[in-house]
Amino acid sequence: MHRIFEADEFPGRPRILFVGLAENSHTHSWIDLLTGAPFNVRLFARPTGLPPADWKVRTYITQLTSPPLDAATRACVYPRNRILRTGKIRAARYFASTAFDDLEGLWLARVIKQWRPHIIHTLGLVQGGEIYYHARQRYGLEGIGKWLLQTRGGSDLTLPHLDPERNKQLAEMIHSADQIVCDNEVDLRIARELGARDEQIASIAPVPGTGGIDVDGLRKKWHGPPSERRAIVWPKAYDSAWGKMLGVFEALKLCWDRIQPCEIHMLSMDADSRMWFWTLPEAIRQASHPHARVPRAEVLQLMPQARIMLAPALTDGVPNSLYEAMACGAFPIVSPLETIFPVVESEQNVLFARTLYPHEIAAALTRAMTDDALVDAAASRNLEVVRRVASREIIRPRIVEYYEKLAQQARG
Repeated sequence: MHRIFEADEFPGRPRILFVGLAENSHTHSWIDLLTGAPFNVRLFARPTGLPPADWKVRTYITQLTSPPLDAATRACVYPRNRILRTGKIRAARYFASTAFDDLEGLWLARVIKQWRPHIIHTLGLVQGGEIYYHARQRYGLEGIGKWLLQTRGGSDLTLPHLDPERNKQLAEMIHSADQIVCDNEVDLRIARELGARDEQIASIAPVPGTGGIDVDGLRKKWHGPPSERRAIVWPKAYDSAWGKMLGVFEALKLCWDRIQPCEIHMLSMDADSRMWFWTLPEAIRQASHPHARVPRAEVLQLMPQARIMLAPALTDGVPNSLYEAMACGAFPIVSPLETIFPVVESEQNVLFARTLYPHEIAAALTRAMTDDALVDAAASRNLEVVRRVASREIIRPRIVEYYEKLAQQARG
């Protein structure tokens, strides 16, 4: 490592190493659950971005270059000096085999061997699990700590496990993990089909991927009853394997005369979705606010102002945006996915609309924008549901207790 952290801030406490995306708000939300808990916590960050400067969790940075960082909370695996950085990369590649010529895995292995965490919690099977799994195999990390593998609902297992080749890879990872946690029962079922044993399923599962919602805090931010609001928040206005945005554009054209006046916040738009945005009628464009990537804190400022949270998807777990909308009083329009059936009911909590059916989305938008009784009654019921299944206040002590028991097992 270019630079290592000094001794643990709290000697003797269990050590937890998270592996995942540093700039991901869900990463921060989950790890922040442990603020004030009796653990030493660090994050090994994938090279996709940096955590906020004011986030005080000790983090290993794997980006090639970065701005000046606080040495008390950030350790860069690469030197800032370009010549030293180049030399270090060449030396690492010399010692790493061509079979797994992945420097990120080499640095991760060195962190684990040096710090010897009691728990290695990988945030997302793709985002964190695979890099650790390969490093674990190549560098002999099996005897260090307990591996808690967390899947991302919808993206990690639902579609990939249908591919025979990918199915085999997933089964190997599932078999190797000490514990598995998911945000929905469908992923847990798939994990069992891939060979997970009952004792591998974490006692806290299923649990929201953010670690839960501050229900009362969001309730205080409500901008009046939902029936008095005229905004729509669409959190994922882009195309991916798990959702398509053109169906929503077509739906807006179909129902615009019936749902206006309103404003639409289109979040996380990429270059492709922005190109298609300009095909919308001028009236819709003038009422719309296209956004690129929006920090979660800003989304949670928008949501209490929204009448509708629009989140059709081809596949998903239990979307965190669903829980957030329910706590904010925004009426959810979502797709009828097996993963969310245990949480919500049509007409009672949500309206269902399939992603590839613009007429269904248009009908749901029209109903939710014109039926005041529906959205106000649902808001009251949804508060009760989200308090029961996703309250951070209830989930936090369960997770802390779970980590304490898992760390005790690792200590032998």
